[in-house]
Amino acid sequence: MKILLAVDGSPYTKKMLAYLAAHELFSKKNEYSAFTAQAVLPSQARAALGKELVAKYYEDQGMAVMSPVVKFLARHGVTAHCSYKTGKAGELIAAKAEAGKFDLVVMGSHGHGALMNLVVGSVATEVLASCKVPVLIVR
Repeated sequence: MKILLAVDGSPYTKKMLAYLAAHELFSKKNEYSAFTAQAVLPSQARAALGKELVAKYYEDQGMAVMSPVVKFLARHGVTAHCSYKTGKAGELIAAKAEAGKFDLVVMGSHGHGALMNLVVGSVATEVLASCKVPVLIVR
């Protein structure tokens, strides 16, 4: 089974990983990929910093999110292909899941509730709405 772990470095990512470990959902038979989506810097900031600094910033941010995830997975005997992309998180996660032909997307959720999602939106809600791959949300 190909499993996409959507991570953002928040306590909800840690909770999701702990859930997977506690429920013995890690298996050497599965193929894991960890993916994080980063918000695009404002155009004025990108222009002021230049391409090299912006690329370095995105790389550093991606590594900051992935490093603890990789360490956690390694402690449980799991290796994962790690990647990041910049843009709208919900759209990127759904696109990655479909393009990579994943069997399952696993992600944590802040669990704001219906009213808060209506006001501020939710990455989990967007993934559920646009992803054709089954999604497991850990709250």
